[in-house]
Amino acid sequence: MTRIAFGSCLDQKLPQPILDTVRAYDPDLFLFLGDNVYGDVSSGRMTELKRAYAALDRNANFRALRDETRFLATWDDHDYGANDAGAGFRWRVASEKLFLDFWRVPADDPRRHRKGIYTSHLQGAPGRRVQIILLDTGFFRADFRRTGQRRPKYKSDSDPARTMLGDDQWAWLEAELRKPADLRLLVSSIQVLADGHGWERWGHLPRERQRLFETIRRTAAKGVVLLSGDRHFGAIYANETVVGYPLYEMTSSSLNRPWRGADESDPRQIGAVLGAENFGAIDIDWSVRTVKLSLRGLDGKSARRQVIRLPGADR
Repeated sequence: MTRIAFGSCLDQKLPQPILDTVRAYDPDLFLFLGDNVYGDVSSGRMTELKRAYAALDRNANFRALRDETRFLATWDDHDYGANDAGAGFRWRVASEKLFLDFWRVPADDPRRHRKGIYTSHLQGAPGRRVQIILLDTGFFRADFRRTGQRRPKYKSDSDPARTMLGDDQWAWLEAELRKPADLRLLVSSIQVLADGHGWERWGHLPRERQRLFETIRRTAAKGVVLLSGDRHFGAIYANETVVGYPLYEMTSSSLNRPWRGADESDPRQIGAVLGAENFGAIDIDWSVRTVKLSLRGLDGKSARRQVIRLPGADR
């Protein structure tokens, strides 16, 4: 059995008891999916973001999880440095350095020598190999087109010049998807499949989202599962037609800043959203080649779940 957990939207100013629940779940790996602090900055001095990281580092719940559990991290807008920011964020290079330093990225890691914080990790022997791909959906991303209204905030934009990942990250992603793996956890800080809202999501750049689906198909990458955060609620989604097999996405948000009144529905959504503190749990039973996706609350119990069969599983 392999256990991987993940979460997003962790406000450094608020209590973090759910991190103790994550520790009790005892994952082999924990993924921080972004908005790991709230540190929107007002100048190139990056004062707010530095203070946010320092506050998180002092939190006993966070320190215990970080010190006892292997982890990987990517960012979203509020630990990038500005709400909904993309490539136009003027202090993104300074923000990148703060991120790499706080998350203890080694000096010889590729992220120290290129633009963007995208990264990948392989674990397990052949036949039980998990690939974790963490995308950077901020550093290169074109700014979303605004509607001029508060809701929906953004609108679809099919301009081929506008990118989500940038040329270098796209090329890197294709190469990663060609590596052998039995299960691939493709991490995006913002939602991929959802279409039922006007906030940040891949659907506002439909050509880029279609490119993602086509890249998965072209590389014959089996076992892809999407993980996302950002929304301040948890939910599970599916699309059975875009990559040649059912593509599932689990959104887990927020670790300690939930949208308790969340009642959003989406054509791809499976069941109701979870508007309470939550983290995502992935239990892989290699003996029967199944993956159980679940959203778990403060009590550690599964509140939403979906079981996926990996290639080679008995029917």
